[in-house]
Amino acid sequence: MQVWVLLFNANTDNEGIYTLEIEGNNIIVAFEQEDDAIRYAGLLEAQDFLSPTVERIDSEDLKEFCEEANYDLNIVPTDALLVPPEKNVDKTDWSPEGDQNQSEPEDEIEDPVIAMMRRRLENLL
Repeated sequence: MQVWVLLFNANTDNEGIYTLEIEGNNIIVAFEQEDDAIRYAGLLEAQDFLSPTVERIDSEDLKEFCEEANYDLNIVPTDALLVPPEKNVDKTDWSPEGDQNQSEPEDEIEDPVIAMMRRRLENLL
């Protein structure tokens, strides 16, 4: 069976897969239908999340990857409607530029409302 996942920097050395973190567990989200994966990717982009690529993968290969990486797997069935969480993690294990040494200063805490307004204004440029 083929499923669709969301990848960042697809087909590069810095490829990352979209996961949800729930109660400390990383869960890879896969979709039975490509249209559902595309819709979910659009919802992520609307939340100013990084723009993912929808890729097809064999579900058995994905299950094997999850076992090796100690991830859980959630395959979203065709008749289900999944909506991204309102809040995304501040820091990821993956970076879009591939620079693992770059980190944000820990002493700066930005108000989430100001951050959202700043992102919206930046998108207007």
